[in-house]
Amino acid sequence: MNTGLEANLTMSQSEVGDRNPSLLDSINNPSDLRKLDVSQLPQVCREVRQCIINHLSSNPGHFASSMGAVEITVALHYVFDTPQDRIVWDVGHQAYAHKILTGRRERFSSLRKLNGLCGFPTPLESEYDTFTAGHASNSISAALGMAIADSTTPGRENRKTVAVIGDASISGGLAFEGLNNASNNPNNLLIILNDNDMSIDDNVGALHRYMTELTTSSRYNRWRDKLYRFCKRKGLINERGRGRLLRLNNSLKAFISTRQNIFEGLNIRYFGPFDGHDVGKIVKVLNEIKNMEGPRILHLRTVKGKGFEQAEKDPATWHAPGKFDPLTGERPRKVSGGVLNWQEVFGRTLVELAESDERVCGVTAAMPSGTSMNLMLRAFPSRAFDVGISEGHAVTFAGGLAAAGKRPFVAIYSSFLQRAYDNIIHDVCIQGLPVCFCIDRAGIVGEDGVTHHGLFDLAYLKCIPGLAVAAPADEETLRNLMYTSLEISSPLAIRYPRGKATSAEWHTTFKKLSPGESRVMRPDPEATVAVVAVGPVVHDAVRVADIMSMKGKHVEVHDMIWVKPLDTKLLDSLAERVDVIVTLEDGVRSGGLGGSVSEWAAGSSCAPRIVSLGVPDSWVAHGTPMELRESCGYDPAGIERTLEDVFTHLNTSPTE
Repeated sequence: MNTGLEANLTMSQSEVGDRNPSLLDSINNPSDLRKLDVSQLPQVCREVRQCIINHLSSNPGHFASSMGAVEITVALHYVFDTPQDRIVWDVGHQAYAHKILTGRRERFSSLRKLNGLCGFPTPLESEYDTFTAGHASNSISAALGMAIADSTTPGRENRKTVAVIGDASISGGLAFEGLNNASNNPNNLLIILNDNDMSIDDNVGALHRYMTELTTSSRYNRWRDKLYRFCKRKGLINERGRGRLLRLNNSLKAFISTRQNIFEGLNIRYFGPFDGHDVGKIVKVLNEIKNMEGPRILHLRTVKGKGFEQAEKDPATWHAPGKFDPLTGERPRKVSGGVLNWQEVFGRTLVELAESDERVCGVTAAMPSGTSMNLMLRAFPSRAFDVGISEGHAVTFAGGLAAAGKRPFVAIYSSFLQRAYDNIIHDVCIQGLPVCFCIDRAGIVGEDGVTHHGLFDLAYLKCIPGLAVAAPADEETLRNLMYTSLEISSPLAIRYPRGKATSAEWHTTFKKLSPGESRVMRPDPEATVAVVAVGPVVHDAVRVADIMSMKGKHVEVHDMIWVKPLDTKLLDSLAERVDVIVTLEDGVRSGGLGGSVSEWAAGSSCAPRIVSLGVPDSWVAHGTPMELRESCGYDPAGIERTLEDVFTHLNTSPTE
């Protein structure tokens, strides 16, 4: 029977124990790892993989990336004196082995759970986590800052800094900015390129393999450095000339090996590619290059999902596969039909709009399946674009499409869209271009935690002139908003959450909505309190209002739909009828819907009291969405508690 595991992982735990006593159990920190002989490291790698499999099969997380980076992680902690030496991870999907080896193995079962380990590296959790790693492409810039800071601080000149970045992340604009700066400033940064997909430099041909070995050998580099120092002492070369010498060296390498790559073009010394799963070889190469001067990049080829057959064959699915059988790899089957995810409603609606309007096109930034833009890519491949991890480019590219007469829908996660803020303002909104921003994963997202919550979009978008901002409470409204975007000639932002929508009856007839017009969800002519909300939390407000009604407390509920333009006619009407307006949103209260209603109240002569529910002015960690909403006070129980307090206050307030 094919178990889905490599042969060296298919043995039972008892067999492993009988043949090779566990090494991982004796590793409480990297200093314990460094006590081992290099010949023992392959066993450590096997045991780390088994640990990841055992835990993630029942407690889901980012599986394939971490499985592929095990040997890199073990080698780095074996060669470098961490935490004195720094490892800066990019994104963090590849860092589970890092957590296991740095004193967190016993707590690994708490990964991504409330009050447990974070799914990404964070300095708040461990001294081995040197920098926050949640969004792609930041490791080179951060590590370069650390390396230069150490080089200019007495007593820290010999401290080593390593940036670990994946082949997808290195395509991001910020990574290239970091590379460019690394080539222009004195530093000893080492960059590890974990390449599990994109081919930068084909590792073929005996001569090329010979050159790879030559240029990373200690003899070659001692000779190279001696030649440079000799020329410098003789006045034949200075620091400015060092770049020319490096370019000459790179040119000779390119001529002999018939290969050239972008890193050597930037005057960054390049080594590789090597097998990223040969831990002994990685250790050897790291020892040979770790003390070299100047920026360097070590290119390691890896297999995403390494050690688990199903993940190796389908790394995209196994990026975050959910629960699975650790032996067979079998995953729970999804029940077909029923309520769609919000992203699926978006994807299907986009295809439907594209079928009737040839101007419609789609843009996403490395998230075609996550946003369901893959449906558009399949249906209209010439009108859908995945631009990779380049959110700023995605927005400006969409602006160019719109300027040329197209109607682009840009689907990007809320937390990632933050990276394109200037592009939204400068390249779309100033020109009033009709780009529709479809903002996925808005609000509390759950286990991915602080770097991935989409809490700020309402606040950072509603202040931009000319940009309308809306948040649908159901799939029908989402469809109508997308349709409405084609009926107006200005930019529109639509935000919606992760997970299931509200009804299986998603395919509704399109209807144009009027910007700034809300709808009544629960009327009550006797109401003394009104709840105004945006997004799916509207339905929680309706249910809680029904409960309050059974207690003889009257509450009416309105779905605002639009945060901008705001329905001030409704608010003016409520000011004449109710004593308190409660705002409710799945985002930060400051600057969002709560902020907008408070701004309206400040300019009103007869505004009632405003109470705002949403995320407070503090960072939200990781846990289930309901756990986190509860901690923020706007889960159904929190809404009911707030309304009870409001009515208590009304009943105890002195009357005229």
